[in-house]
Amino acid sequence: MPVKKYNPITPGTRTRVGNAFAEVTTDKPEKSLLAPMRSKGGRNDSGRMTVRYRGGGHKRRYRIIDFKRDKDGVPATIKTIEYDPNRTAFIALAVYADGEKRYIIAPKGLKVGDVIESGSNAQPNTGNAMFLSKIPLGSYIHNIEMQPGKGAALARSAGTYGVLTGREGRYASVRMPSGEVRRILLTCKAVIGVTSNADHALEVKGKAGRNRWVGKRPRTRGVAMNPVDHPMGGGEGRASGGHPRSRTGIFAKGQKTRNNKKHSSKLIISKRK
Repeated sequence: MPVKKYNPITPGTRTRVGNAFAEVTTDKPEKSLLAPMRSKGGRNDSGRMTVRYRGGGHKRRYRIIDFKRDKDGVPATIKTIEYDPNRTAFIALAVYADGEKRYIIAPKGLKVGDVIESGSNAQPNTGNAMFLSKIPLGSYIHNIEMQPGKGAALARSAGTYGVLTGREGRYASVRMPSGEVRRILLTCKAVIGVTSNADHALEVKGKAGRNRWVGKRPRTRGVAMNPVDHPMGGGEGRASGGHPRSRTGIFAKGQKTRNNKKHSSKLIISKRK
């Protein structure tokens, strides 16, 4: 998936690196799979700001994505590859043999006209959803379920994938994009391949205004605040704020934040580096 540089005809395009959208085949979404999406701007039900530095942004409509891939045994043909404003990966419109239409996360290499399938009888081809018990060892997988039938929860963003490294008893060992190795039930599903738009990480916005378009407001550094506002605030002149930490005092570097009492902790074989 290529990116493109812009001629420096304005200050905003001088450093901008944008997406070429070479894989995208249409800019008209499927109307039956759209849902309204209300922007909350970081406010709660009382109208009070609970999350700072959010607000504004372009209006969006949600694309209903099939994360469960539970239509087993029915082949589907890829009709379009589309941009989704709500996620970094591209999405694909799959039209099933019985006429039903569903959006899926588009894997890398999936093209219009390709046929995909899910279930026990599916082959380990790109875009097919299979149970972890049926996927060959060493395969790249994405859209991985953590609980059977609940829907994909892991490796859904652009260019991410897990690797199926082994099977033992009721569990499969999967190496996550973070480097963590964890056990997942063999009855969970995953999709073969790597998610699309891997070059998303190479994009450069070029100007602050593009952040405003996606709903992000300017963020004030903690060291620029007063001591009453932030643990890193205060000091004479340009004093640094000591150890990096959040507004609530949680250290940014070195402090473990995962809850050891989590039920899924026992499923982690090795933690991320």
